Amino acid sequence: MTSTQANQTHNGNDNLRYARGLAKLQEIDGEGGVKVVESLADIAPDFARLLIEFPFGDVYSRPGLDLRSREIAVVAALTAMGNAAPQLKVHIQGALNVGVTRTEVIEIIMQMAVYAGFPAALNGLTAAREVFAMDAPQGEPA
Repeated sequence: MTSTQANQTHNGNDNLRYARGLAKLQEIDGEGGVKVVESLADIAPDFARLLIEFPFGDVYSRPGLDLRSREIAVVAALTAMGNAAPQLKVHIQGALNVGVTRTEVIEIIMQMAVYAGFPAALNGLTAAREVFAMDAPQGEPA
């Protein structure tokens, strides 16, 4: 195989990863995820591409866990980090999009107080409140 053929194969695989990742991102996060990627286009387009290819094209697309379970894990991890509120909000919305209930989101965040501390859980609850307020169904309080 020549280096040109290897490069074309690599690019073809990257294109598949990108397409698979973009589809998975849209399935989970809808417009919120796409906006995050678009916000990087002017400053770090290569990073935006990697953000789609690796987490969503490679990891989220793996068999073994359904999207609901993956989003529960992500909400827990981002809450525990305590310093990723923008990403946590996107993934709380993603969790809601794939069938996690508001009650479950709150319980996941509260559980993190045991392992990550009350400040991290409080930050998580604040993020959840903001997401719930933006996503309040008609007639249901945020």
